[in-house]
Amino acid sequence: MIEPSLLEILACPKCHAPLREDEAAPALACTNSECALVYPVRDGIPVLLIDEATKAA
Repeated sequence: MIEPSLLEILACPKCHAPLREDEAAPALACTNSECALVYPVRDGIPVLLIDEATKAA
């Protein structure tokens, strides 16, 4: 979904932790367990807006 080279430089806008691809949905998940925000990917473009993110279940 997201190019590995791009994924290496993307970070969570809230806590600045690395992001990983969510296997269950087209989304990027924060790797920080305290933050745990999930950012949607729409039409192949990550939407890295805190207001658009949801909490991981």
